[in-house]
Amino acid sequence: MAAMASGVPCLAQPNFHIESMFKSSSHGFTKCSWVQHCGLRATAAAVSDLSVLSAKPSSGNISSTGNRVVKVRGMASPTVNAPKRQRDPKKRVVITGMGLVSVLGSDVDKYYEKLLEGQSGISYIDRFDVSEFPTKFAGQIRDFSTEGYIDGKNDRRLDDCIRYCIVSGKKAMENAGLGPEDGYKVNKQRLGALVGSGMGGLKVFQDGVLALTEKGPKRMTPFFIPYIITNMPTALLGIEIGSMGPNYSISTACATSNYCFYAAANHIRRGDVDVIVAGGTEAALIPIGLGGFVACRALSQRNNDPQTASRPWDKDRDGFVLSEGAGVLVMESLDHALRRGATIIAEYLGGSITCDAYHMTDPRSDGLGVATCIEKALRDAGISPEEVNYINAHATSTPAGDLAEINALKKVFKYSSEMKMNATKSMIGHSLGASGGLEAIATIKAITTGWVHPTLNQFNPDPSVPFDTVPNVKKPHQVSAGISNSFGFGGHNSVAVFAPFHP
Repeated sequence: MAAMASGVPCLAQPNFHIESMFKSSSHGFTKCSWVQHCGLRATAAAVSDLSVLSAKPSSGNISSTGNRVVKVRGMASPTVNAPKRQRDPKKRVVITGMGLVSVLGSDVDKYYEKLLEGQSGISYIDRFDVSEFPTKFAGQIRDFSTEGYIDGKNDRRLDDCIRYCIVSGKKAMENAGLGPEDGYKVNKQRLGALVGSGMGGLKVFQDGVLALTEKGPKRMTPFFIPYIITNMPTALLGIEIGSMGPNYSISTACATSNYCFYAAANHIRRGDVDVIVAGGTEAALIPIGLGGFVACRALSQRNNDPQTASRPWDKDRDGFVLSEGAGVLVMESLDHALRRGATIIAEYLGGSITCDAYHMTDPRSDGLGVATCIEKALRDAGISPEEVNYINAHATSTPAGDLAEINALKKVFKYSSEMKMNATKSMIGHSLGASGGLEAIATIKAITTGWVHPTLNQFNPDPSVPFDTVPNVKKPHQVSAGISNSFGFGGHNSVAVFAPFHP
């Protein structure tokens, strides 16, 4: 069977060796654990069949029924059997609510419908004069309303970064059945809030600097300091919903949201909270935000056709498209969700955070830091790489960043025949610290709908990408487990793992 060539030398004499392994107590193997030890997984879509084994039911990761004959395929290298998924209902983390503000609107279902339809939210900037900027387009939010969520007096003072957080957070609580009109009253001391931001209140900062330089310090607003600091969105959301548990923010650039999900899940697993609202918010689409990223030479300059500017994995990509928004999840212990009769949308299986320790803005080209982050996230989730069949990629549309992520994915996922991978940023742009929140919602909607949205603007696909990027048109896909990747300046890497909820 040429087993040596496939990296599984233990199958060179399958019948003799398998039988001896099964009989030898010194190895401590059962049929299924031995198969997992060799890095094999039963699947109906094997690239090549190395052997046919009769497998009995096991608590491991190989699916089998009775003595049904199942086919297995060889991995390129042996893998360590992943730990089992968490079973303790007090430590299992489920998603019971979602809320967002985006360039495609502030309704979760309509947001995903537009993603499935392939609608782009990218347009020319008309919020301020861009005549001197080499990039004149972005993901600018329009027709945003705070009515019913923020009172008028406070609304006039707040930075958009805070507005987006409060609206998306309160919408998520309503979606979870924990709004002010719902009958269930959560224990406020066991309710947390953890919504981060990469940039904070940038508009308030810009206006304050202009007031200082043009009119003097006496004309600065007393809200300058409170509204520019990155913890204030989650602090004010906490005041609105009565969060008296852990309430803080994390700021790790574009990796922020997944960092928040990871920390939030750990609070639940430690028993600190029953419910925690987590995600990211960002509003950097102002002159200094646009100008700063232009100076970094990070943005696309495809001014002749903005809606085709974000081109993840396309050979002609030339940079990312700046955007804004917020994406928030209500994360809850399964025990608490069941006790209150909540509708469970999906499960957060686990996550991870790492750092490249390499460069201020550039990723490691070999993807080592990202690959390590993915592997650690899967271990935290208790699943093997073969169980993942969907990736919502970071995929910003930068020449170096897209390939570094692909190199990392190739290290972890040896077979791509059943994998679907897409880039939400191809339609909504890159909302920095909020991007992971918006993409987590897209990942969860893929799980619940059975459809994955397209990656737009796949005109000239990069041949180094081995995965199905769902080019230009949506595809049906039953997600067994999906990962959502987010990476940020400073080498920050973060990965979240979601799956359908099964009791």
